[in-house]
Amino acid sequence: MTTATWLTQIRAAPMRTQQWWVLSTRLIAPSVRTGEVLASVLAPATFTASFYIPLRIVMTFAGTGFSSYAQFMMPIVILQAAAFTAVSSAFRAATDSVAGLNRRFGSMPVGPLVPVAARMSSNVFRLVIALITALICGHVIGFRFYLDTAHTLGFLLLSLLIGITLTLGADVIGTVSRSPESTTQALVLPPLIFGMLSTGLAPANQFPTWVQPFVRNQPISQYAIALRALAGDSGPNAGQVTWSLMGPPVAWVIGTLLLCIPFVIRLSARRA
Repeated sequence: MTTATWLTQIRAAPMRTQQWWVLSTRLIAPSVRTGEVLASVLAPATFTASFYIPLRIVMTFAGTGFSSYAQFMMPIVILQAAAFTAVSSAFRAATDSVAGLNRRFGSMPVGPLVPVAARMSSNVFRLVIALITALICGHVIGFRFYLDTAHTLGFLLLSLLIGITLTLGADVIGTVSRSPESTTQALVLPPLIFGMLSTGLAPANQFPTWVQPFVRNQPISQYAIALRALAGDSGPNAGQVTWSLMGPPVAWVIGTLLLCIPFVIRLSARRA
């Protein structure tokens, strides 16, 4: 092989990292310039105010077993912020699919997984902003980390991992969708339903007896229980970080990822 031929092949097959960076910038930069990223700031603030202001007095009388209602409800703010980011990611994936960008990338020397990796980079960027805003809002209303640095890092990492899992699943749904608007409308309901029928806003014993098994064991409740244990409390009711407590939420995360990743690979291979 001559030097000229080798250089031609190198130019025709650009590095995947460069492709990922260019496509990621294509998604992140416009959202910053147009102010779209402000939605990642406003959503957690809205969730915090919507949950805390009307329910604080009620739950003070009803009781949660925690030192404050802010300490009890903080996980659901985190989870709703992650769910909002997931809905937005589904809309972006559906928009790219309907606009024909996936087919266009398939006709170019772009790695099969590069477009979805770029979308996920944009999703994680907005997710991190949403989680930081949620923590700031929680601090304002009284949420605190009561345990050591390792537990605090565990809280942050689990929150981020849950958000990435939700956005990856939403990206898969958006990629196979034919309508960004209908996809967004369909994905708004599940977080609301699972959030209301969970231990995120009230303890399970305050629900009707017939629905308590679902409330305790559904994934949103398991995530909330794990996050409360990692955050701790001034009292003894936050729970201990043990394998029996952390096992179910971790299993939900791993199971969702194992379900989504094959779809991501298959859809990317089909595009290529």
